[in-house]
Amino acid sequence: MIETNNQYFELFLEESTEHLQAVNDHLLKLEEQPGNIEIVGEIFRSAHTLKGMSATMGYTDIADLTHHMENVLDLIRNKKLSVTTAVVDLIFESVESLEGMVDSIRNGGDGKRDVSSLVRMLEQMGKGEAIEAIDLTSSVQAETIETSDYEKTVISHAIEQGFETYQISVKLDDDCALKIVRVFMVFEALEILGDIIKSVPAVESLENEEFDTQFQVLLISKANKEEIENNILQVSEVKEVTIVTYNVDQSVHNGYQGTEKNDVETNVSPEQSSKSSNSSNPAASKTIRVNIERIDQLMNLFEELIIDRGRLEDISSTLMNSELSETVEKMVRVSSDLQTLILEMRMVPVEQVFNRFPRMVRGLAKDLEKQISLEIMGAETELDRTVIDEIGDPLVHLIRNSLDHGIEKPEVRKEKGKDPEGKVILKAFHSGNHVFIEIEDDGGGINRDIVLKKAIQNGIVQPENADKLTDDQVYQLIFASGFSTAEQISDISGRGVGLDVVKTKIESLGGAIFIESQLGRGTRFSIQLPLTLSILSAMLVKVEEETYAIPLSSILETATVKKEDVMKAHGQEVIDFRGKVVPLVLLQEILQVPKNYVGEVDHYSIVVVKKGDKMTALAVNSFIGQKEIVLKSLGNYLKNVYAISGATILGNGNIALILDTNDLVK
Repeated sequence: MIETNNQYFELFLEESTEHLQAVNDHLLKLEEQPGNIEIVGEIFRSAHTLKGMSATMGYTDIADLTHHMENVLDLIRNKKLSVTTAVVDLIFESVESLEGMVDSIRNGGDGKRDVSSLVRMLEQMGKGEAIEAIDLTSSVQAETIETSDYEKTVISHAIEQGFETYQISVKLDDDCALKIVRVFMVFEALEILGDIIKSVPAVESLENEEFDTQFQVLLISKANKEEIENNILQVSEVKEVTIVTYNVDQSVHNGYQGTEKNDVETNVSPEQSSKSSNSSNPAASKTIRVNIERIDQLMNLFEELIIDRGRLEDISSTLMNSELSETVEKMVRVSSDLQTLILEMRMVPVEQVFNRFPRMVRGLAKDLEKQISLEIMGAETELDRTVIDEIGDPLVHLIRNSLDHGIEKPEVRKEKGKDPEGKVILKAFHSGNHVFIEIEDDGGGINRDIVLKKAIQNGIVQPENADKLTDDQVYQLIFASGFSTAEQISDISGRGVGLDVVKTKIESLGGAIFIESQLGRGTRFSIQLPLTLSILSAMLVKVEEETYAIPLSSILETATVKKEDVMKAHGQEVIDFRGKVVPLVLLQEILQVPKNYVGEVDHYSIVVVKKGDKMTALAVNSFIGQKEIVLKSLGNYLKNVYAISGATILGNGNIALILDTNDLVK
């Protein structure tokens, strides 16, 4: 095996991921067009290349599994084997295992995995022996349970709140008559102590007794191992219990991971940005691979340049020297172009995240016994790589939520006069300084009464306030921690963990999430994200003697309002802004800025900010002007400060805090 510091190691990881994604994409097309031999040829070429690379690098398990996969593909290519669901399922399982092995290598492992059962089935299929269905989860292994990106996020979120995660293996007596009853009793005993987030086999398989005598679960709990074991052993016909602390870092993505690249392709020429079939020709290539860490370093250096540029602008305006002013103006123009170029280099298409979803939807639709099609629009929309890295988990959960809660069963859809096949649309598009990602389904929509009933039961809403809530306010309740309307708990939903994590993650990225729903017609989740998290345009304002920055993307307008025009409504100061009643927030009071008693003014300078369709007017002392600022974190000691999202260094060397307008909108 070639050492990880070898010059070809990173290239192997990157190209392996690309070829596996290509196989994945073409398999989905092959299932729709089973007679298209050209698609089979594309899959075969990617598999063959992967086999050659892994054999050269010394990863024999990958090469061996790919070789057996090739044999099946060769039979299809030569029309000796038909493309059936069983064939596609088996190749998908093979790709999933290959992804896991490559991921293991990326994380410092040896890329080995027990795939003997897969190889055996591929050999059977290669000999023409029929395989009715693929179920690799029926035999529970002692190795670490694989978890998806979303499940990893839930576990990490629970650990931050002081919970522990346990992998529990339960073995029933060999002569156990009613296995499902014992499984139910074990689940009941465990749910007293915490939340089960995954079972192997899946819940549906356990309910149908499609397992031998052993099953495993992942439990989030604050109880200790002894207490958990005692609870389980109280169930009769439980022969053996094994409990180990679960290490999320050792688990492997279970096939829903996206393309994780340590390198990005940087276009030398904008004209060459579109992909073409000739791009593999070295002579025609106009791109180079640049390690993403180098681009991050370049961005850090440029951030320092932005700060110094601001300092030079201040010096130039003070000295009033024409030559200095001209030089600084030219530097501003050049650095602005440089900023645009660097930001473009950091931008990657959301396609990297969207690629994972067709296979995920296919698998979940089968598990849920539903007919669902996924339509992807705007996959070429570009977003800052930092945001791309973080947005995958929230999207996974929102799509799973649409499939489970939104789309109805085919027979239910027929009764309602709908097409038996449900539709989920995943769309991305630019709007101003933001990127919007929408997940829309044509399912049953959100039932206001059911959500309110559950919210009252959970103590989230007081009964006397229920009728006063608007539809938007009711829909936002589903983001409350522990909230779920699912009647039955399954692997996909029902435990009340997830949507609160989604909202927290999106807001931590400086974004927001909105819901539109029509009962019986469907639901749309709309995520608003900033284009970049590092450099932003802001309005600098004075609040007494302190300077604050307000992101331009959240500002609607600036104005002045006479104090005599300020009114009161429900104990809140408000103003009439273009025919609308808008709350007025005095930043001097909210931020507890020491008041400067030198003179009084008869008006407020206001900045009208928005959050979705809500507006608030922020009262400041004066406007300084627009500036490009560098967003700096406040560090670990100043986390979650109300109304403050970070800080920036001004041209004069002073610090200005950046306001989080989402906290201030009322």
